[in-house]
Amino acid sequence: MTVGIVGYGAYIPRYRLTTEEITHAWSHDHAKMVASLAIHEKAVAGQDEDTVTIAVQAAENALVRAQLLPDKLGALYIGSESHPYAVKPSATIVGTALGLTRDYLAADMEFACKGGTAAVQAAYGLVASDVVRYALAIGADVAQATPGDILEYSAAAGGAACILGNQKNEFLAVIEKTLSISSDTPDFWRRSLQQYPEHLGRFTAEPAYFAHIYEATEKILSENSLQAKDFDVVVFHQPNGKFPVTAAKKLGFSLQQLQPGLLCPLVGNSYSATALLGLTAVLDQAEAGQKILLISYGSGSGSDAFIITTTKLLKKRQQLTATTADYIERKEYVSYLRYRQMYARREGSKQ
Repeated sequence: MTVGIVGYGAYIPRYRLTTEEITHAWSHDHAKMVASLAIHEKAVAGQDEDTVTIAVQAAENALVRAQLLPDKLGALYIGSESHPYAVKPSATIVGTALGLTRDYLAADMEFACKGGTAAVQAAYGLVASDVVRYALAIGADVAQATPGDILEYSAAAGGAACILGNQKNEFLAVIEKTLSISSDTPDFWRRSLQQYPEHLGRFTAEPAYFAHIYEATEKILSENSLQAKDFDVVVFHQPNGKFPVTAAKKLGFSLQQLQPGLLCPLVGNSYSATALLGLTAVLDQAEAGQKILLISYGSGSGSDAFIITTTKLLKKRQQLTATTADYIERKEYVSYLRYRQMYARREGSKQ
């Protein structure tokens, strides 16, 4: 059974922390950091925001575009690596906040930065088999990083949601194909009770991010007899602003194909939400009949690949609620001190 996106939505917190603020706080070389990461600022969560509140707002926007009541949803998956509770599902909190009935499947997903696309694939399976008519998949994170570590420049907050359905007249975009690549490549991890994640520096590039992105892209293209030139837009996971540009060039995609979904330089890497946020930005401005390639990446490691084609209905729904660009433009800058204070108060409330 054909599956399509019937609604989508994004949410990015208003607070921004510039790369310059971080370099000043730690006496790092600002020019060197910008040149290395191609990130100018990142979105950070307020002290009253977490993965759940971010997920709820993104999902509400998706429901508006789907023109769907919450009680029609038969499943809700939320992918994140910063769930507020170690033992207690985020999905049920989100479901209750949205107004779902008790008659739905709820589950949390976790696969580093590709938890959001893993949620989409799980939702896809239920909808394709007609177990449920509509399923909601969310990627949301309030990313964590050790203060002063290179990850602090990119670790951001944000969320994106997709509602999948199997009624063709409701499709805003069709998911034509999807596949995954997985391996035990330990480039990034955080053990239980450990406050911040660890990473293996340069090891996270070639054998981790690039190897999986390249393999997933080449596999889905070859299996469907497609080439880079057959796509209007490509969205890669964005751990920083340079990696996706390098991947695009290597795989034969132009900067013009990459640019519509390249958000990391402006809002950072919101982990499980990053690839899906790139997709929402593309859908906000896409025309009917455009072909999109989406490739996520999650440390540990794996990539999910999707071929998506937009429909005529998309144009009618794009402006029904806030766009991804609206959230990017709505911002308030904070100092490094305030950023750390907000983090301490938010985390302190969990004790």
